[in-house]
Amino acid sequence: MMSHGDTAWVLLSAALVFIMTPAVALFYGGMVRSKNVLTTIMQSMFILGMISVEFVLIGYTAAFGPDFNGLIGDLSKFGLSGVGYNLLDGGTIPELAFVAFQCMFAALTPALITGAFAERMKFGGFALLMLLWAIFIYNPMAHWVWGGGFLAQLGALDFAGGLVIHILSGVSGLTLCILIGKRRGYGKSAMVPHNIPMTVLGAALLWIGWFGFNAGSALGANELAANAFVVTQIAAAAGVLGWVLPEWKRGGKPTLLGALSGGIAGLVAITPAAGYVTILPSLAIGFIGGGICYVAVAVIKEKFGYDDSLDAFGIHGVGGMWGAVATGLWATTAVNPDGANGLFYGETDLFVAQIISIVVAIIFAVVGSTLLYKLVSTVTEIRADENEEVLGLDIVEHGERGYNAGLFAGAPGFPGETETEPVKLFPTLHGSQN
Repeated sequence: MMSHGDTAWVLLSAALVFIMTPAVALFYGGMVRSKNVLTTIMQSMFILGMISVEFVLIGYTAAFGPDFNGLIGDLSKFGLSGVGYNLLDGGTIPELAFVAFQCMFAALTPALITGAFAERMKFGGFALLMLLWAIFIYNPMAHWVWGGGFLAQLGALDFAGGLVIHILSGVSGLTLCILIGKRRGYGKSAMVPHNIPMTVLGAALLWIGWFGFNAGSALGANELAANAFVVTQIAAAAGVLGWVLPEWKRGGKPTLLGALSGGIAGLVAITPAAGYVTILPSLAIGFIGGGICYVAVAVIKEKFGYDDSLDAFGIHGVGGMWGAVATGLWATTAVNPDGANGLFYGETDLFVAQIISIVVAIIFAVVGSTLLYKLVSTVTEIRADENEEVLGLDIVEHGERGYNAGLFAGAPGFPGETETEPVKLFPTLHGSQN
């Protein structure tokens, strides 16, 4: 029987998850240089439109249509054919409400990738690459984990997207940022965030939206949603501490951008576990998640020298891997009888399934993203040239400027944006950094 309360909660959660894509636009937009703020925001907003259309036409049926050999959904629901007011199988909500909810996930995921290659990708190549990525990478992975595919059959658990969203987007982002190459002047000129208050607004909206992201994945207004809501808040709060404390000790100053990043890292880490763990484990998951993501951004990226501009891999990829592992450690059927007991509750099957699923997600993201990049590069240019980078992609790609007065009237506008000489400002800042 349909529950009006459950339906209302899922639709509200879908709206909260919708907010997360514009929030990513602001979060990333504040961290780039002023000459690239609009193109960074445009990438997320265009994805929101493009992938919503793709999801309605083929994404939903590929991810959630009847299973075909554990690999993909069939095309029986192409264009949402046959999807209407009938109840979702075994649920209390109309299938259309589920479509709305999952559509927002599909749109958000490629938007997360854009932080890895910010400030250097041409818009045409970007649009084609992200469309193909959604069709050939996101949709199959969503089916493997959530649509009854082979990872679900293996026993993998991913409550709200650690495997499907964060590992997939973070590892794909790392792959693409390496393939496309570093920004001109990276490591020599200062590339500091131009508007941290904008990033604060984006982070705050992301945090709000994450309650729909995680608690909405219970697909009902019930005890499981309440648990997911609370552990989401606890993990995010602990993530702030997990990032800022080592940053403070190592660099001598606790930064606002570090606090924001730690909160997002904690949210990423708890996402796959939110419907399976109790309160105290969520605190550990968030705190450890904040710490290891800080290490990934401040130490590992510096050591290997890749230009993951806004740390899509350092936060989403690394945080998602930790969250998937943590699910295999702390999951308990006391929270969710439809789940499984993890390693700390005396069983090993779930932990093994989680490790296998992480490996599958990494390999699929690396191989798939590489092949798609090579394919798109034969059709259109992907990388902006040096002159376009110096001018800024806002003017070159869109004919617009984010700021038209005072310091912001020119492109470039901030110290370090002229790229005529090495300038080092705040080299420990996370984000669009040295």
